[in-house]
Amino acid sequence: MSDAGRDSVPPAPTLRHADPDNTMRILLATDNHIGYLERDPIRGQDSINTFKEILQLAVKHDVDFILLAGDLFHENRPSRDCLYQVTGLLRQYTMGDKPIQVELLSDPNEGKAASYDFPAINYEDPNLNVAIPVFSIHGNHDDPQGAGPEGALCALDVLSASGLINYMGKFDLPLSEADAQTAGIAIRPVLLRKGTTHLGLYGVGNVKDQRMHFELRSNRVRMYMPRNRDEWFNILLLHQNRVRHGAQESVPEGMFDDSVDLVVWGHEHDCRIVPEPVAGKPYYITQPGSSIATSLADGESIEKHVALLQIQDKEFEMKPIPLRTVRPFVLEEVVLSEAAEEEDFELNDQIAVSKFLKSRVNALIDQANKLWDDRNARAVEDGDEPLPPMLPLVRLKVDTTGVSEMSNPIRFGQEFQGRIANPRDVLVFHRAKRTTRSSKVTIDQPELSIDDPELSITEKLSKVRMQTLVKEYLAAQELQLLGEGGMSDAIQMFVEKDDSHAIQTHVTTALKALMKGVQANGEVDEGDLDNVLVKVREQHETEYAERSRTGKTAKGKGKGKARDEDSDNASVDSMMMEVDGGGSDVDFDNDEDLDVPPPTKKTAPKRATTTKAPAKKAPVKGRGKKAVESEEEEVIDLESIEDEDEDEPAPKSTKRTNRAAVLR
Repeated sequence: MSDAGRDSVPPAPTLRHADPDNTMRILLATDNHIGYLERDPIRGQDSINTFKEILQLAVKHDVDFILLAGDLFHENRPSRDCLYQVTGLLRQYTMGDKPIQVELLSDPNEGKAASYDFPAINYEDPNLNVAIPVFSIHGNHDDPQGAGPEGALCALDVLSASGLINYMGKFDLPLSEADAQTAGIAIRPVLLRKGTTHLGLYGVGNVKDQRMHFELRSNRVRMYMPRNRDEWFNILLLHQNRVRHGAQESVPEGMFDDSVDLVVWGHEHDCRIVPEPVAGKPYYITQPGSSIATSLADGESIEKHVALLQIQDKEFEMKPIPLRTVRPFVLEEVVLSEAAEEEDFELNDQIAVSKFLKSRVNALIDQANKLWDDRNARAVEDGDEPLPPMLPLVRLKVDTTGVSEMSNPIRFGQEFQGRIANPRDVLVFHRAKRTTRSSKVTIDQPELSIDDPELSITEKLSKVRMQTLVKEYLAAQELQLLGEGGMSDAIQMFVEKDDSHAIQTHVTTALKALMKGVQANGEVDEGDLDNVLVKVREQHETEYAERSRTGKTAKGKGKGKARDEDSDNASVDSMMMEVDGGGSDVDFDNDEDLDVPPPTKKTAPKRATTTKAPAKKAPVKGRGKKAVESEEEEVIDLESIEDEDEDEPAPKSTKRTNRAAVLR
């Protein structure tokens, strides 16, 4: 949404005549990232403590159910401690004798685990005593991975099978390139009723932004709508990039169907929880943001909230609730050259510069402590107990343009041990962008499979996959020791799973296996060494490919998704699809006149190798090389530091596609 649009935001929607018997009360949260920095002695329990507070708020406000929009866990394979604590909290706060007043109208077996008889919705199981149902989609951090007969699984599948969470937003992906050209994304809702209020929950778990963008523009996102759809309040949950990172690295706000009333947007961590209207569309967007700061960036410094959402018939209102257990976080940026003029000190005087930076950090600590005191004071006024103080998060960004030397930031932060939660990275140095770079690394440019002139545009779009492109580029480099397949998977884990050790681990493992293979050949002449290396490498690459095919690699695979390009000839019909529904108390419209073929039902999906949306990562801060080391202060030469890539403002979206018509 443009800045001009935000300046003229109309008042938030409200309920005019609230009736408790006909009003659904929902607690809304997203991006809990349980397990983030779990080994940190100071911040290790932050995510689980805040999740506990969210569950306590659900009990306090007597909600009908909890709605989560992805990234419940920070990792696809959470640790046993994370699973143990989440399981215990869900059992303590969501199980009990409280009667559930929300009636399920859709098929309770829709989306249930294959080969098991218990229903997909936990409170429909007579063997479970559920007090507060929890509905959740997966995000890019906890997305399904794996292969083999059991299909792709994630931690939410485990919680779903245990009866603690209702996992929604799963859909079958094409298993071949041919299927990718005709298949789309079909979304089946969870239909609920309380009194006269009818609610449809439509969940879309995280997929690659390029694919979601392509599917929306190609009108291949199909929503199963009840026949009397005008009587339903529809919520769409998704977990995608909202901020534009490229031509198709985000999902535009105005591309959803007009039948949607509220879009709950996960993945973005800055809190914009107050519902925002979309120009030319009848729906609102709410972005709860994360419940824990996973990066020390500007967006994370905004106060964290969850929301109490109340819906009656076609009206709704949302009350933001601040989270008290979130560690206070303050951030500031200083330009040393300007500060030197204002404070009258020399840029080359390391003692004076260090004294100035320490004074700024001390001021930020005082500011953070005041934020905590104010938060406690508001809580006491509301009748809550005050919480003991927490060490704050402090980040000082220092623009060192024109400065040749700076003190070591790690040694600098040691003076604040016991006063802040992040002493090792309290300082971060950066410089303004330069217009040109002195040198540029070039690689061989191979002919990609999508460059085939005989392929049509649609065929090219369906063939674009990150894994394929990376593998083809690596093959062009003529790697002598490492295999393309394993290296491409390691790069994927590094980029998409935020696994900083993926490449190093793969290289170390591969080299050890290579040395072992060479040693197995006994004494090898120097002239025959190259041939032996080639044979051993090919053997290991074949074994790795076989393990990948059978789903037995060390790292899980992601979902194979088409990386599709933009389509300029998108038709004007909406993403709505009116089709028959089975096993439900709700009638669905006929699909006799539909031009789009209905999705194929798969009982035991076998998924291809999957990829995952790129995780947001803070810019790499160059540490540089050590130039001078004195007895008083360790100094770092900043001339060798790479220019930091500053975040560029997202371009304003001016073109909106009218997608209000309904496919009959």
